[in-house]
Amino acid sequence: MHAELKAIYTGHADFVWRTLLRMGVSQSDVSDAMQDVFLVVHRQLPSFEGRSAMNTWLFTICRTVATKRRQRYRRERENVTDSSPEDLIDLRADVGRAAEHNQELMLLETILESIDVNQRNVFILFELETMSGEEIGQALGIPLGTVYSRLQLARSSFRQALTRHQAKARFEGLRAGGNS
Repeated sequence: MHAELKAIYTGHADFVWRTLLRMGVSQSDVSDAMQDVFLVVHRQLPSFEGRSAMNTWLFTICRTVATKRRQRYRRERENVTDSSPEDLIDLRADVGRAAEHNQELMLLETILESIDVNQRNVFILFELETMSGEEIGQALGIPLGTVYSRLQLARSSFRQALTRHQAKARFEGLRAGGNS
C-alpha cells in the first residue's frame, strides 16, 4: 500500500495543491491541507474501489478538507479577541511569493473568485483540470445536465468578468494619460 500511496502522491500532488488553493485554502496553509488530504487517502485507500477516477475521488477529499479548514478558521477568528497585531502575523508566509506570481495568474484567480462557488467548481474541473462532465457530476454529486448548465453559466460569468477587467484597464490607461 505504501508504494501505491506514493504513486498517487507523485501523480496527483499538483492537482491537489491547485484544487485546495482554488477552494479557498490560503497559500500559507496549503501544505498542511495537502497533508490532511493524503492522510485521508492513506486511511481510505483500502476501501477505494476505483468506481470513480482518482482525480474525482481526490477532489471530493479536497472539498471536505477545505471546508473543514474554512470552518475552523472562522471559529478561530471569532475566538480571537485580545490578540495584538504581532500575534496574528503568519511567520510562515513566503514574502517572495507575491513577486513570483504573474499578473495573468492573479487575474485568473480574481475572476474565479467572482464566480458562484458551484459554477466555479465545475469550471475549474472542466476547463483547468480537464475532467469529463461525467467525472465532475460524480465528484460533486450532481446530474450531468446540472454540470453542463453550471459550466455554461460559469463560462458566461468568466467572459463578463474578463470584459469588465479589460474595460477598466483601458479606462485607467486613458485616465493616466495613456494612448490606449
